[in-house]
Amino acid sequence: MTDTLLPLLVALPLVMAAAGVGLPARVMLPVMVATPLVTAAGGVLLLVEHATGDPVVATQVGAFVPGIAIPLVSDTLAALMLTVTGLTTAVCLGFSALCGEARLRYFPTLALTLVAGVNGALLTGDLFNLFVFIEVMLLPSYALIAMSGTWRRLAVGRLFVVVNLMTSTILLIGVGLVYGVAGSVNMGVLVSFDADDPRFVLAVSVVMLALAVKAGVVPLHGWLPRAYPATSGSVMALFSALHTKVAIYALFRIHQVVLDGAPRWTSVAFVLVLVTMVVGSYGSLGEKAIRRLLSWQMVAGVGYILLGLAIGTQLGLASGLFYLAHHVLVMAALLLGSAAIERTYHSHQFVRLSGMMRREPLLATIMALAVLSLIGFPPSSGFFAKVGIVRAAADLAGTERVVVMAAVVIASLGTLLAGLQLWR
Repeated sequence: MTDTLLPLLVALPLVMAAAGVGLPARVMLPVMVATPLVTAAGGVLLLVEHATGDPVVATQVGAFVPGIAIPLVSDTLAALMLTVTGLTTAVCLGFSALCGEARLRYFPTLALTLVAGVNGALLTGDLFNLFVFIEVMLLPSYALIAMSGTWRRLAVGRLFVVVNLMTSTILLIGVGLVYGVAGSVNMGVLVSFDADDPRFVLAVSVVMLALAVKAGVVPLHGWLPRAYPATSGSVMALFSALHTKVAIYALFRIHQVVLDGAPRWTSVAFVLVLVTMVVGSYGSLGEKAIRRLLSWQMVAGVGYILLGLAIGTQLGLASGLFYLAHHVLVMAALLLGSAAIERTYHSHQFVRLSGMMRREPLLATIMALAVLSLIGFPPSSGFFAKVGIVRAAADLAGTERVVVMAAVVIASLGTLLAGLQLWR
């Protein structure tokens, strides 16, 4: 894939979204599913290009001069995320089409606009356009919450809107501070700026704070377990695969590129991510519904992923990113499985769903395998991701090593208890 084709990964979903306003549902439903598959195919082509040719592919949209043009940049990480999110989005939208939800007016348009924002956020090369594409993601999400889920959706939608508007404001303030200090928001330019300048570190930290709220890091996580379960199962699976994961991806990108992996705030980062792991794992135990339990496991997953970033070594970063891809796929499987149960049995309460193994052996087996992967049983992907994180933690200093390993074990036990609760 040449650099001139990168803009198509953003333009194609936007064009299809605009076409969806006038086209009938029988035409738009296959288009809605095919568009993220095209994104995934583009991600695969980019992975091949990065493995065999250029490690980085970049373009300035419209051939405008740098600083004015929108820079789109792809490397192996961006290509991997395009592939994983594209495949997961296609499955989620295919499920919504099969269950009839996608026939709601403007649902395909809103979903494809969300896809365009995700692709742009994954490929953008500067902080301001990261803010813009995140807003492109959020605008259709407000409507998707309002048109799907339970009667609580309007109140929950208000919570979702308020939290994200507040964090978007903080993000924009942070971007403005970065520009005021460094004179640029292009990440390629910011690489050469003095990462030890306290003004610059503070400005970038404001950006990362906003992204941490969007990702659901404790103690700023309370909105996520309340907002996501009130949507429909397919929309919650879509949000789980895209919203929090794009924020986490941006945190990795900014910390490693803009701050050059600087160890500042390491102690604070360790405390936050370890508490996020434990709180998310044990927060599930008080829930009586499938998707509310899984929403807390989403919070725990954020902690595991960002633990790799906090460790900061090559193995730690690789393990965190591997856990990121694993969590996208496993949580989507669990949430879509729970959505299928809800549509069939008209309930997501544990007490009303006993005997599922006898009635739905295939679905129960799939859910069990996904839960085992979430816990980290071998030979699942979750096992290898957690082993990588623990091995990376073994290189830390004495006290940090013990605390991190203990937190991983304690959080995994919490997920095991939640999995047993779900299974019973």
